[in-house]
Amino acid sequence: MSGAIEFDPTLYRGTAGDYDCFRVPYPQSLFDHLVSLVKPSGRGRLMDLACGTGQITFALADRFAEAWAVDQEQDMIDLVANKATGSDHVRAIAAPAEELDAPSSTFELVAIGNAFHRLRREAVAANTYRWLQPNGHIALLWSTGPWTGNADWQRAMSEVLERWRTKLGAEARVPAGWDRVRRERPDTEVLDAAGFDAANSARFPTPHAWTADALIGFVYSTSALPRAVVGARSREFERDLRRGLDGYATGGKLVETIDFACEVARRPA
Repeated sequence: MSGAIEFDPTLYRGTAGDYDCFRVPYPQSLFDHLVSLVKPSGRGRLMDLACGTGQITFALADRFAEAWAVDQEQDMIDLVANKATGSDHVRAIAAPAEELDAPSSTFELVAIGNAFHRLRREAVAANTYRWLQPNGHIALLWSTGPWTGNADWQRAMSEVLERWRTKLGAEARVPAGWDRVRRERPDTEVLDAAGFDAANSARFPTPHAWTADALIGFVYSTSALPRAVVGARSREFERDLRRGLDGYATGGKLVETIDFACEVARRPA
């Protein structure tokens, strides 16, 4: 069942600028927790797989002698490479996660942020097991989206986005049933089947205050309604979203608690 869902590999094409500006960074407490489990030697390798614009890469790179930032979208990799200018130990690599050619048993940590569900999980878990050193770790990092909560403004935002997905014929961009597949076979089961030790799970709820502008930018950073899909109707879309949020802000801010999380599993010695 888990192999039945396939995501279009071009879904995030053209979103790099918005992704870098409007995605909320993982909290330092999450990275501190991850480092406490992985215990990087300072001489090892990090792989940030499906890296986007390198949120994980640049948060952890100084803990490793070399960091690989890997993504299938060239504009993401170009942005990472530009951010890494002057660094001699960050490698930006354009490649699909399932097809990456990486040496075996050479990485201390492979991290995947907000992306494992979009990959062929079994293939990526098997590849990661091979890439990791004995006692190396895989870390799956997650965060909730701003329209997924129960606040009035979040429900209003969800309604606007659903209306525009229908209006623009974009309903099928995200495959139907992807979340059901993960519920039926959780990520931890996929890691267990690949040979990893039981995962350590931890959550890091973090308050965050949005502006309407930042929420619009966040939407453009997603696979559901990027600028390429909204196109010439961007002014109409933005006006509609602002109208949907109108009246819910306090001092121009819309507040939520983002649920950040990570699952860390170890390749046995």
